[in-house]
Amino acid sequence: MTENSQQQNPAPTSELPTQYAPAEVEGELYERWVERGYFAADAASDKPPFTVVIPPPNVTGSLHLGHAFEHTLIDALTRRKRMQGFETLWQPGMDHAGIATQNVVERELGKEGKSRHDLGREAFVERVWQWKDESGGQISGQMRRLGDGVDWDRERFTMDEGLSRSVQTIFKRLFDDELIYRAERIINWCPRCLTAISDIEVEYQDDDGELVSIRYGEGEDSLVVATTRAETMLGDTAVAVHPDDERYRHLVGRTIALPLTDRRIPVVADEHVDPEFGTGAVKVTPAHDPNDFEIGRRHGLPSIKVLDERAIITVPGPFQDLDRMEARSAIVAALRAEGRIVAEKRPYTHSVGHCSRCRTTIEPRLSLQWWVKVGTLAKAAGDAVRDGRVDIHPREMEKRYFDWVDNLHDWTISRQLWWGHRIPVWYGPNGEVVCVGPDEQPPSGAGWHQDTDVLDTWFSSGLWPFSTLGWPERTDSLAKFYPNSVLVTGYDILFFWVARMMMFGLYAMDGTPPFRTIVLHGMVRDQFGKKMSKSFGNAVNPLDWMDKYGSDALRFTLARGANPGVDVPIGEDWVQGSRNFANKIWNATRFALMNGATVEGELPSAEEMSATDRWILSRLNATVAEVDALYDDYQFAKLSDALFHFAWDEVFDWYVELSKTTFMGGGEAAKVSGRVLGEVLDVTLRMLHPIVPFVTETLWTTLTGGESLVIADWPKDSGFRDTAAEREIGTVQQLITEVRRFRADQGLQPGQRVPARLGLDGSPLAPHEAAIRQLLRLQPEGGSFAATATLPVSGVEVALDLSGTIDIAAERKRLAKDLGAAEKEKAQATAKLGNEAFLAKAPDQVVDKIRGRLTKADEDIARIQAQLDALPAA
Repeated sequence: MTENSQQQNPAPTSELPTQYAPAEVEGELYERWVERGYFAADAASDKPPFTVVIPPPNVTGSLHLGHAFEHTLIDALTRRKRMQGFETLWQPGMDHAGIATQNVVERELGKEGKSRHDLGREAFVERVWQWKDESGGQISGQMRRLGDGVDWDRERFTMDEGLSRSVQTIFKRLFDDELIYRAERIINWCPRCLTAISDIEVEYQDDDGELVSIRYGEGEDSLVVATTRAETMLGDTAVAVHPDDERYRHLVGRTIALPLTDRRIPVVADEHVDPEFGTGAVKVTPAHDPNDFEIGRRHGLPSIKVLDERAIITVPGPFQDLDRMEARSAIVAALRAEGRIVAEKRPYTHSVGHCSRCRTTIEPRLSLQWWVKVGTLAKAAGDAVRDGRVDIHPREMEKRYFDWVDNLHDWTISRQLWWGHRIPVWYGPNGEVVCVGPDEQPPSGAGWHQDTDVLDTWFSSGLWPFSTLGWPERTDSLAKFYPNSVLVTGYDILFFWVARMMMFGLYAMDGTPPFRTIVLHGMVRDQFGKKMSKSFGNAVNPLDWMDKYGSDALRFTLARGANPGVDVPIGEDWVQGSRNFANKIWNATRFALMNGATVEGELPSAEEMSATDRWILSRLNATVAEVDALYDDYQFAKLSDALFHFAWDEVFDWYVELSKTTFMGGGEAAKVSGRVLGEVLDVTLRMLHPIVPFVTETLWTTLTGGESLVIADWPKDSGFRDTAAEREIGTVQQLITEVRRFRADQGLQPGQRVPARLGLDGSPLAPHEAAIRQLLRLQPEGGSFAATATLPVSGVEVALDLSGTIDIAAERKRLAKDLGAAEKEKAQATAKLGNEAFLAKAPDQVVDKIRGRLTKADEDIARIQAQLDALPAA
């Protein structure tokens, strides 16, 4: 079933402690793996490659549950592929995180009473590098705690020398191909960070504001507009209405007075306006609203900036130098005084964008920025998925991807920061613009200066799949490990990071996409499905759970919740349950070692094995096949569940328990079962290892004497199946389960022994009598045996002597009460299902639910009646 190339010792190397203590083994094990080079990727290897990049965490960050979730899935994939014989590269690294890092260092400077301007650009950037070297990147140590099998020798940083060369190279190529340009457009502006920011750095939340309706113009030549941003009216250059709106047709082409100013503005007809929304008339402020900017372009309207970079009013007059919020109140008051306010709604809840870094309200602002012309790049990114070069998993996420890339607007890539990749463009004294590549000398002399902006962080992280491999040089690593085999990332950055990597990879690598498969996962939420946030008080530090329950417990919990593209709820009790699973694996392996489980020698022939042995090997191979299929379909939750139920239910709760009497009996049968149990544990630990690497490594090396599971062979389905044994053991399980249920219904304690007669003469279950009696706590009949209850189960008559063990009268009374309740439930369900009027109106799911209640009631009645019939006479 496995083809392990490692030399295995014939006996366990040591005994296991009575309890598993994760803290005592995890750190030491991980460092041993790294020191032995198990995670190192060799570009010269003749093994087939398997490549995956880590979505680079911010250098300012620390491990959160989202990281732990994503890393667990990637680590599981790479560990399995390594065991399958692939040359596996999991590429680690960090992002320089422009705004976030600059903010951190600026806060540190603020404690010293300084700003970055006190230091100057060069000294400030040097200070950021110093912070990065001393305090940044703590997440690397936390990744080790989690067990990430990355190639640490290849760790990269988006601003290291090689990646900076990649950034400058692709900027130059895009510039020369006229795919990068400079223009004034509306962007997201943070008045606190004083920079443009990307869409992904804007977080929307419902804020309480005010909606004011203002009358523009006079008399019949007036109309009403509504706005939540009254301060921007100072920059209005038109009012727009729909071309087919009869109410305003007489005003189109004319001008009306703009309140509080001495300007008149035109009324324009534009199909963007929804005549059914509000009054059907909208104010147009091209310099401070993206939709208004487009209306302005279509109608040749001027763009008047009324707010500076700090969101301070710049228009001369009574509102000049007021903050935007102060100006809003003052302008509304002035309009009210002139009788211009038609209606006010306060509070008015609406969605408002905030800077994700500092929580400041975002200001749409007309600004001169650098842009990527995305038309041809986005088309190529869409085509790569449409023609099958790239698969998106789950498939239903394709629509969201196409909705984005097919409607992508040009991307603003410049940021008004000091920390980041500085734009490699120089301006000359006579208006010259020169873009400089990495091997070119920038122009010098009087009047020449470099652009002061830096590039959006997403620009450099968009190169990640190939820049980390040495591009633009044609390195051995690039030839071996590009394209990536799979990208595992959250659906929330499908539009931002994933789309940018697709565009840049196809452009830079001659039409070869950066990865073959995109696997999208959901977000980690609390046990109630609520987003985790410090402000909600439900955020969890994964290190706390790892300290308390072990890294394996956290990993298994996360993997077991990972359904493709679906958010993952998680609570501490689930991690505790996974810790219990790790303990179960530990205890079962200890039992196996103490009872002669071994991997030495060939497996016995089927003829030498018992039906129990053949059954578990049949189930083992079926599980290997199932887990393989689920891995290949990235169904982490389902494969984790399959492994959990096979290991806990079938191996530990059934095979081990059914085999105890065999082990106690000794002899050849015990040796055969010992070898079978060793095989089952060997293969089960291999299958579990990618998800729970620490406990499985400890147990497997003890069981087999092998060097390490990290480099062991992944198990293969040998094809062995025994349906007859599976039916036989299934019948044994059914018999044991039914009798256990009867015992529980009679109020017997689990350990209470009861005399019983088993009608197994001539039954195929006869060889299992000792195990059945052991598991059901059934004593031999004895001379005074008197059957007071008889159960026909699975073709076997089980007679029990319950005399003296239960209060028969009280039990009859209890069961009669339960029977009455079940019959009442049946009557109610039957009445509803017989009501034609009800069936005609009720939704299908409601009717199905009632049918289910009826079925359950029938089952309950039959079960309770059987229990009553089985009771001895009073």
